[in-house]
Amino acid sequence: MTKDFWKAALIRAIKTICQTAIATIGTAMVVTDVNWVYVLSASALSGILSLLTSISVGLPEVQLADTLYALDNEVEDEDEEDEIEEDIIPDELEEGDM
Repeated sequence: MTKDFWKAALIRAIKTICQTAIATIGTAMVVTDVNWVYVLSASALSGILSLLTSISVGLPEVQLADTLYALDNEVEDEDEEDEIEEDIIPDELEEGDM
């Protein structure tokens, strides 16, 4: 698992924690009725579950970036091969050389 994977997984977990906190706070009628222990425990659990899900299933945004990176490298390698072939085989052969 790469640095990019962990960065994306942590961003996703933080977003999940915030969404859970907003949802659990929103269930109270007034701010004084908020059960803060419940908010913190539910939010922490959702963050842990998000990280575990990212590890077990993977992250599509990281997989897509890896695929695009690999494709880009293939194109660069093909371009380098074309340049090498052009250096080896002259573009124009003189009539007497054939």
